Amino acid sequence: MWVELEEVLMAGALWTTERANPYFILQRRKGRGGGGLAGLLVGTLDVVLDSPARVVPYRILYQSPDSVVCWTVAHGASHREITAHWDWLEHNLLQTLSVFENENDITTFVRGKIQGIIAEYTKSPDVKEDDTDSFKEAIIKFHKLFGMPEEEKLVNYYSCSYWKSKVPRQGRLYLSINHVCFCSLLLGKEVKLVIRWADVTQLERRATMLLPDVISVSTRSEEHIFSIFLNTSETFQLMEQLANIAMRQLLDNKSFEQDLSLPKLRTKTPKKVSALKRDLDARAKSERYRALFRLPKNEKLDGHTDCTLWVPFNKTHILGQMFVSTNYICFSSKEETLCSLIIPLREVTVVEKADSSSVLPSPLSISTKNRMTFLFANLKDRDFLVQRISDFLQQTTSGIYFEEEITGSFSSSDDEVLVTALPSQAYSHQSSLPSCGSEPECERLFSLSDDSIPTASQALMTMYRRKSPEEFNPKLAKEILKEKDWRSHFAEYGQGVCMYRTERTKDLVLRGIPDSMRGELWLLFSGAINEMTTHPGYYEELVEKSMGKCSLATEEIERDLHRSLPEHPAFQNEIGISALRRVLTAYAFRNPDIGYCQAMNIVTSVLLLYAKEEEAFWLLVALCERMLPDYYNTRVVGALVDQGVFEELARDHVPQLYDCMQNLGVISTISLSWFLTLFLSVMPFESAVVVVDCFFYEGVKVIFQLALSVLEANIDSLLKCRDDGEAMTVLGRYLDSVTNRDSTMPPIPHLHSLLIDDKDPHPEVDIFRLVHSSYEKFGTIRADAIEQMRFKQRLRVIQTIEDTTKRNVIRTILTEMAFSAVELEELYVLFKAEYLATCYWGGTSSPADRHDPSLPYLDQYRIDLEQFTGLFNVLFPWAGGVHSDALAVRFFRLLDCNADSLINFREFATGLSLLCHGDLTEKLKLLYKLHALPGKFSQTQIPDQSMEKSRVASPDYLRDSLSCESLITDLQLFLNLPNIMVAWSSVLCSAQGQFIELCKTLYSMFSEDPAEQDLYHATATVTSLLLEIGEVSKQFCSPTAGEVERHCLQELEFGNPLEEVGLDDSSPKGVGLSSVTLVSDDEAKDDASVSSYSVLSSGSQEMEPKLRCEDIADDTVLVRKGHLGDSLPQPTFPDRDWAISFDQLLASVLNQPALVLYFEKPMDLMARISNAKNMCKVGSFASSCDHELSLLSG
Repeated sequence: MWVELEEVLMAGALWTTERANPYFILQRRKGRGGGGLAGLLVGTLDVVLDSPARVVPYRILYQSPDSVVCWTVAHGASHREITAHWDWLEHNLLQTLSVFENENDITTFVRGKIQGIIAEYTKSPDVKEDDTDSFKEAIIKFHKLFGMPEEEKLVNYYSCSYWKSKVPRQGRLYLSINHVCFCSLLLGKEVKLVIRWADVTQLERRATMLLPDVISVSTRSEEHIFSIFLNTSETFQLMEQLANIAMRQLLDNKSFEQDLSLPKLRTKTPKKVSALKRDLDARAKSERYRALFRLPKNEKLDGHTDCTLWVPFNKTHILGQMFVSTNYICFSSKEETLCSLIIPLREVTVVEKADSSSVLPSPLSISTKNRMTFLFANLKDRDFLVQRISDFLQQTTSGIYFEEEITGSFSSSDDEVLVTALPSQAYSHQSSLPSCGSEPECERLFSLSDDSIPTASQALMTMYRRKSPEEFNPKLAKEILKEKDWRSHFAEYGQGVCMYRTERTKDLVLRGIPDSMRGELWLLFSGAINEMTTHPGYYEELVEKSMGKCSLATEEIERDLHRSLPEHPAFQNEIGISALRRVLTAYAFRNPDIGYCQAMNIVTSVLLLYAKEEEAFWLLVALCERMLPDYYNTRVVGALVDQGVFEELARDHVPQLYDCMQNLGVISTISLSWFLTLFLSVMPFESAVVVVDCFFYEGVKVIFQLALSVLEANIDSLLKCRDDGEAMTVLGRYLDSVTNRDSTMPPIPHLHSLLIDDKDPHPEVDIFRLVHSSYEKFGTIRADAIEQMRFKQRLRVIQTIEDTTKRNVIRTILTEMAFSAVELEELYVLFKAEYLATCYWGGTSSPADRHDPSLPYLDQYRIDLEQFTGLFNVLFPWAGGVHSDALAVRFFRLLDCNADSLINFREFATGLSLLCHGDLTEKLKLLYKLHALPGKFSQTQIPDQSMEKSRVASPDYLRDSLSCESLITDLQLFLNLPNIMVAWSSVLCSAQGQFIELCKTLYSMFSEDPAEQDLYHATATVTSLLLEIGEVSKQFCSPTAGEVERHCLQELEFGNPLEEVGLDDSSPKGVGLSSVTLVSDDEAKDDASVSSYSVLSSGSQEMEPKLRCEDIADDTVLVRKGHLGDSLPQPTFPDRDWAISFDQLLASVLNQPALVLYFEKPMDLMARISNAKNMCKVGSFASSCDHELSLLSG
């Protein structure tokens, strides 16, 4: 790699000169291939001190004849690379430099030439300009050390120690997208470690007795300890992020894609930080930013800066941070709950730089459409910030436009940016949220013309509110007071998205949101308002597209519609049911990965009570995709993760109860039902909606706090429980007694309480007291701590799911195979590793096609032909030789019983089991089927040859001849077929041609076998005999004139497909029947290196002179050729009636002891599996004799 000229003062220190000329010196680092004690010490020193020279073992120096100072011009990771640079210098520069007389001119010329080469190199699309030279060298070293393909992207590398056998090994830790690798070289002994992120079960940062700060990486089989990092926090955070990416890939098949829109490197960026590392850092920051302000999933943080915000309600400046992204400007105070602010750029009208003063330095004022003005100050780089906001305002898609005159005035005066909106009609395609207390005519109504059922144009609660017999009561008065308090809050703190969110806002939420404002505030606090506003008409379009569509999700939705809050009158008629159906179906249509999950109907029905139909849809989107991620999928992974988080919190906050609950197994039961439905299924309805209020404002921490409060309130009763049923009864009675005394509606009977005959009811528990108690006792739980625990539990849950899948697959097929459970487990690991390798580095099919978690266990992982070929070549005993890939294609089509070009583990293991444990007859029948593949027929039925003649050869011929119902049944039936005559015939290939393919397969299988020569001669004898038998059977059938004419026309159109130059022209002319026969050449002399056999060409009635072919295992096609003098090739009619039976093949093979021993020879599967683990493609790496290698593949 060419580098900018770097001055070197001591050219000979720790380097050995290999080549030299008057201007350049090629050097090798000591300890790199030179041997000796000095080399060992230098190599060890490089490792311990983390020297950059360890990355570049070769270099080229430039030195002018009269100077002692050298300059580095090139680095090389290999001798071949550095030699190529050296040769280029000698051929292109050496003679030119001799012309110069001035030393400075020579140096200037060399510097310019090298800079020009580097400039040309960086123009290549394969080179990432953002990566520094040192990091590019590290990438080369990483790929070379661990044999990784170029597609494997290195993220970063760190110097650290790896503890192996209680001995620290100093080296480098390489973190790539899919692997964590370590390499150490101490005193000539190299240690390598390779772990897939997908195999990591636990990742912890902890302290030990000897070391205060270590990182532990655990797999299913071993724990690995790394220590002595320069920056342990940065390393651990990156490792967490990479492990999380791997878990997401296992969960939903979303492979990693690098963001190419990152800004260029700045001068303060560390030298070895790669563009990929900056991408991951930006993703992590954007994720925290979105979670903090409940923003859409595609929002990217551009940057943040410290500042102050003037708050009019306190008339003071609050210290905090301003965050700027593509569509939002946000503010968060240093004191977490003091104040936060969200300003969508779609609402901005003016961005103005005010005059600075000692009291208010670098002020910036932002005005919005609702006539609110926000004043920020103490901005470090105000001009740059204003320019970024200006750029984002121009890019916004909300209908806001810059006026050219105003933009021009800004660029000249540098004082103000004005954004003006078009007239109101320009916003006709926009939908905005009606403000709280707005007039009914502002409500956005819609109905579908092709739907005869009325659609809900307002919240169902307003349509089915239960009227109190009294016109006025204390509860109604309290509700009116709440509405008044909220209106006062809006007047003081603002209204809508740009409202100041303070402790006062939180207090109002904890006191309960009024029914009339609940839907709008849910939309606001959850952030769903942003997605709804920026996607006008999206819901109506989804409803129209999804109407009338049938799927598994719609069937499940229909089953659960009448189970959704059936006690409420809104869902006792078609209006509520239809609205619920439309929302759930539209979401299933929007997100087919989730589709529909039980508990979604309960949550959605409550959303529809307080929000309009479209608003309820966007609230459901926010709930499923942002606030409760992975909760509502087929495996409820998110709920299982939070169940583990809840167990950790219970252990920390109610330790006296934790052991009891674990023994009873109650936590896993209660957490799913409580978390999935946000307590809606276990609490009275009017109480549970208060929990939903707090959840939309504070997030999932409210659910954990409340669950801990419920456990803490029942400690004494739970400690007395003897089984889980008794504990569940205690908790059920407690939750049934939670009441909302402020509710203006008569209490709705709770379904759970109706099913329990409780003669001694539990004392009532006020929901507001319960919520306040949860904040007082467990309010210290932080959202970022929950996310940290979620990561830890996500590793455990997903790996547990993977282990469960493996166990279920093995248990299902164990009785069908001759393999042991251990062998099947090892095979499954390799099968999955092959799938993952193609996910990492590309393949012919997408990962989503080959892995679907919603499918049954056997079909969750599937491989395509390319992946199967890789496994076939390392595991199957018949693999080898030049025809191995062709045989793999035949085998794959045989195993692909449902014709989807993918095979699952059961199909894969079935074929391998037959080759490993089948007897001679079964193996021969399989080989016969691979090259003939007759259709499935009864044992007494002989195929109709006229039907066989009419079949058209196609790539699907092998696949279509199998039953799609059961591969195993089909194979077993075929292997038990007695004495069936099979006509090997097709349009484009003669029967003998297919037979010759079988012969080629046999010769390819025998390559490198100890008895290779005996097997070759035995095969030649068998094939000669079978071809003579086929000729005898052919004489009983003759082609019709029509068949001959059709074949001749075909040859005239496409040419003779059986023709090949290189065989002696000794075949007869005309259209008579012909065949090519292989026989043993008994008269030929034996040769140790070449197996000799002869090719006999016979006419329909007589044998022709012999043709010679040296090796049928080559790609030569043994076919007939016409005379060279003919203007057109002489057509030859395929021998459609040439046929042999399997019994004839079996009898011929049984007469050859060498073939019998070969097919009856047992195979050691575990040895092949061990060999496969040493192949790079399945995740392991071969070791050399002088290297110690630690391999991990699960």
